[in-house]
Amino acid sequence: MAVKAYAPASIGNVSVGFDILGAALTPVDGTPLGDTVTIEDSDTEFSLVQTGSFVSKLPKNPDDNIVTDCFRVYRDALAAKGQKTRGLRMPLEKDLPVGSGLGSSACSVVSALAALNAFHDHALSEDEIIRLMGQEEGKISGSIHYDNVAPCYLGGIQLMLEDCDEISERIPDFSERYWVSCYPGIVVSTAAARKILPVEYPRSTAIRFASNVGAFIHASHSGNRKLAAKCLVDVIAEPYRKSLIPGFDEARAYAMSNGGLAFGISGSGPSIFAVTESMDSAKNIESWLKSEFIQNSDGFCHICRIDRRGTVVTEC
Repeated sequence: MAVKAYAPASIGNVSVGFDILGAALTPVDGTPLGDTVTIEDSDTEFSLVQTGSFVSKLPKNPDDNIVTDCFRVYRDALAAKGQKTRGLRMPLEKDLPVGSGLGSSACSVVSALAALNAFHDHALSEDEIIRLMGQEEGKISGSIHYDNVAPCYLGGIQLMLEDCDEISERIPDFSERYWVSCYPGIVVSTAAARKILPVEYPRSTAIRFASNVGAFIHASHSGNRKLAAKCLVDVIAEPYRKSLIPGFDEARAYAMSNGGLAFGISGSGPSIFAVTESMDSAKNIESWLKSEFIQNSDGFCHICRIDRRGTVVTEC
């Protein structure tokens, strides 16, 4: 028996929802934008094989890879239930760059744990597995938050509900919208991106943040496309984090003057995104970003839709 799990890239925060909104992405041309983990039967307890476009960015020693730790915690979770893991070999195809702002660590964690759970006949419930995903992703980012994990696993745009019984709830998205996602090729660590933020914010900023989030959720449920786009504004992180991203203001100005409805930083950056309802505008913005915003050969740009499927697990 063998199983394969593909986990898509995601946009944490989605501008308006710092740490409480996340959106999964899929390129319209069918290009994979995420990580894939395959699990095969083996005579040994566990072995990890690292492959993929960005394998060179991973720790050289597989024991230091977060995917190896995913196996360890999954094994411990099963042991707590009186069960054992089967011997397995796990190839990881790493096709998202580390520190890109596209949920790279979440992709590795989600694909690994989803594949492990499927390989073991879903021994953990959906709630148990997603909480384990959040715990593991938190080891990379420095704190447990689900704004990449939840959309990566469940698909769509997810609103985090960590203080409630559920981790998150999907909110409606607008299927006619294109999300132009661009990674410039440089690295911004989540830790550095968080360190640059203020410890406290003025009351006026807190009020505006709450107003924008509430209006965005309302607009999404009521189908008010214009209001939803207008509310996609980041008053918490972008004013500070944009200094870590060369050419950010120029990219925003171009996108918003060429059909963009909204523009923002993807997660902690340095990736950015532009939202438009016109494929012509999306192609125009994509072309400009490729020539003017991307810094080196590691960079890439894709026209995407919201990925409503989330992680896909298949037998192979």
